[in-house]
Amino acid sequence: MTNKKYDAIIIGGGHNGLVAASYLAKAGKKVLVLEKRHLVGGATVTEEIYPGFKFSVFSYVVSLFRPEIIRDLKLPQHGMTILPLESTLTPLPDGRFLYRGNDHHETLRNIAQFSQRDADAYDEYGRSMYFMAKAAKYILDIIPPDPTSLNPRELRGLGNLAQHFLGLGEEKLYLMAKLMTMSAADFVAQWFESEPLRATLSASGIIGTYMGPRSPGSAYVLLHHYMGEIDGAYRAWGFHKGGTGGLAEVLARAARSLGVEIRLNANVSQVIIKNGQSTGVALANGDEIYADAVVSSLDPKLTFLKLVEPKWLPDDLLDSIRKFNIFGSSGKVNLALDGLPDLAGEPMAKLGHASRRLMSGAISISPHTDHLERAYDDAKYGEFSKRPYIDVILPSMIDPDMAPPGKHVMSCFVQYAPYNLKGGWNDEKREAFGDAVVNTLAEFFPNIKDLILHRQVLTPIDIENIAGLSQGNIFHGELSLSQLLFLRPAAGYAKYRTPVQGYWQCGSGTHPGGGIMGAPGRLAALELLKAL
Repeated sequence: MTNKKYDAIIIGGGHNGLVAASYLAKAGKKVLVLEKRHLVGGATVTEEIYPGFKFSVFSYVVSLFRPEIIRDLKLPQHGMTILPLESTLTPLPDGRFLYRGNDHHETLRNIAQFSQRDADAYDEYGRSMYFMAKAAKYILDIIPPDPTSLNPRELRGLGNLAQHFLGLGEEKLYLMAKLMTMSAADFVAQWFESEPLRATLSASGIIGTYMGPRSPGSAYVLLHHYMGEIDGAYRAWGFHKGGTGGLAEVLARAARSLGVEIRLNANVSQVIIKNGQSTGVALANGDEIYADAVVSSLDPKLTFLKLVEPKWLPDDLLDSIRKFNIFGSSGKVNLALDGLPDLAGEPMAKLGHASRRLMSGAISISPHTDHLERAYDDAKYGEFSKRPYIDVILPSMIDPDMAPPGKHVMSCFVQYAPYNLKGGWNDEKREAFGDAVVNTLAEFFPNIKDLILHRQVLTPIDIENIAGLSQGNIFHGELSLSQLLFLRPAAGYAKYRTPVQGYWQCGSGTHPGGGIMGAPGRLAALELLKAL
């Protein structure tokens, strides 16, 4: 037991927890962050799984991180370095590929190889998504107003929200309505006809969700990923130097510089509550630490169903959280490679310098929309995808420090690997899942199997056990219409407060959602400061 008392204790040292802690400390509060693992970051970590090879083990790209947080916490002074991912390569099994890079005219020529009509429509699509992302960005910076409240503050918030979207104009408002309700595949098909382009754009609508590209509502997930922003450029994706763990370390340095205390290997087992008021936390080792406020950066299931005794929570909240959709659907395969893999029909030696351009951005294994939908079909019936959708990057092509000279690391984010696998996950099924990923990659990179020095296969169960994400869900809950704004994580409880006085939430299961964004941590801290 410790007699030292804090103004606030943050449960979880992920990026949202670190952001919340920094804002509180910046306002003069005495803050303690408790992280159960041996390193900060949560799912935003870099580890040397194989000697000399550094892996962004779970999350792997940065794009949604809010620029106001970078400014407020002066993150560049603490080493923040974002290396842009400037291209997307969609390889095909027959050796052809669709490459979209930072040379706009080259991109249009590459699209025209598959469809001149698509090349003609590409700029219009880009402009539309830019304006939609810019319009939707408004909701990332607001506390979600409650439409059932007659409180003047809530009514003003609702009025401002309505005014903002009505101000878009008729055409853009209709487009926003489509994005909020349509499937990603149907939405993209309004512009394009060639399958490599359709499938690759639609794939942004299924990342991290238990939906297929033809599932209604997946178009919003596509928009969510389009809200990425680096230096004011929308749809900009980046890789943090040193992997995503590099960003976590930057946030930790910023937090410590503001006076935040961070304790590792500190597993919180329970929030201490007396007379409906949180007074601190109990650790798994029996220690108790006290604070005026306790803030959970964990997902809603853990925040409400594990850390707090049910008697302190109203039945409507418990019922809503039990029904909160947090389906695990994604796996991760990290590979240590002996060299750069060849594209089908194009050995890298033959491509020469062009190989570096092609392989230095995102690589989307999405040759056809049916490829994505059939991968989802497997998951719907409780199986992992036999030919999955894979979002690939080679971090060592962007940051050479990630692997020894001449070697490479390959990060493979995989859809689908259902948490509730038929028959359950075990070592044999984990390896079979890894084999399915490698076999699929081999259709597009024929020599990939000869290059693998080591592989790390992570199922949703593994992600849950290691990173502490319920069901391994990277967003802390589905990004569906029923779980956004004032409904995230539950109606009446979307303002970062809980029914327990002094107990708060700031994880990705709160508004505005998941991704390496930091917005939930920032908004929760600002609300808590008002209360304090």
